Parts: sequence; structure tokens; C-alpha cells
Amino acid sequence: MSGLSELYQEIAVCQRCQLAKYRTRTVPGEGKEDAEIMFIGEAPGWHEDQQGRPFVGPAGLYLDQLLASIGLRREQVYIANVIKCRPQGNRDPLPAEILACRHWLERQIELICPKMIVTLGRYSMAMFFPGKSISKIHGTAQKRDGIIYFAMYHPAAALHQQSLRRAIEEDMLRIPQLLAQAESMTETDKKPKQLNMFEA
Repeated sequence: MSGLSELYQEIAVCQRCQLAKYRTRTVPGEGKEDAEIMFIGEAPGWHEDQQGRPFVGPAGLYLDQLLASIGLRREQVYIANVIKCRPQGNRDPLPAEILACRHWLERQIELICPKMIVTLGRYSMAMFFPGKSISKIHGTAQKRDGIIYFAMYHPAAALHQQSLRRAIEEDMLRIPQLLAQAESMTETDKKPKQLNMFEA
């Protein structure tokens, strides 16, 4: 059994926060075990809770289209969320829930060893770009500890705000170029809280 399969079994019985009481299924993540690119969204929605798979609702269909725009299918990347259980009523995840789930995400990153992590939405972005505003830093990348971190709006944002669709699609098109430059990109400060390159 692979490390990820074992991890999924641990997540399935997780009781670290109150969301365990309300979930239908845990949504650990899915994709290629040695994917170069890992996409991290925010939290499962209703469709995801029913199926136990990430990004299977309308935002997931749009993510599939975005992947196709750079010649990829979801089986070639890895897709996860910051938290693994659906918050009731699709509310935003609470800080305590994000903290309780962080351990699972960190283990996934260790097992997959991606070259690039794409954060989808502000909760995912806040883990890797603390204190930043998504409207200011979407479409920008930093390299830390050998991994490129790239911030994007959540695909769901385009479904609610058509004006963001172009920005999301343009940001997606930057991913292959960034991956190609991975080896030559310079590392930024190891301590994300001290970064000020994106300050207005």
C-alpha cells in the first residue's frame, strides 16, 4: 500500500475537529502520486462531500477546462484542499479547522514532493503567502525550499464574478513557463512572513 493510501485511511477516521460530525465523506485529495504540480483549494463543497473527491462540482468542471488549456488532465496533477471535510452550509473554514487539518496537507506535500504548488483561493494562499491579498498577488510566484508557490483565484470565483475569468485563465497559462524555469528560479527568503516583495 502506498503512503498516500495509508494517509487517506487515516484521514477517513479523523476526529480532529467538529466537522467530523457532519461530513458524509472525507475528501483527502486525488491525482498522480508523483505529480509535478499540486493544486490546493479551500474546502469540499456539497458535491465533493457526497463523492469523496475534490473539485467535482461546477468549479471542478472549470478547473478541468483550465487544465486542458495547458495540455493537462486531472490524472496528471494532484488536487487537494486545505481542509478535508465540508463545512456546514458551505461556510468558510474556521481558523481552528484549518489548523486541525494542516497536518494532513503537510504530509501530502511531503509524500508527493511537487515541483510547484498552485494555491486556489485565499485560504489556500494564506497558508503559503501569509498576510497577502489575493487581488494583489494572484499570478505571481515564489520559490522556497525547491518548490514554486503560485497564487491563483479559486475557479469558483469566476462562476460568481465573470470579470475574474480572464485573470484566472491568464494565470493558468503561466504555469508551464514557470515549471520550465523551475531550476533557474532563485529562491526567496525561507521565512514567508518576512517577505515584502508584494507589498503595495
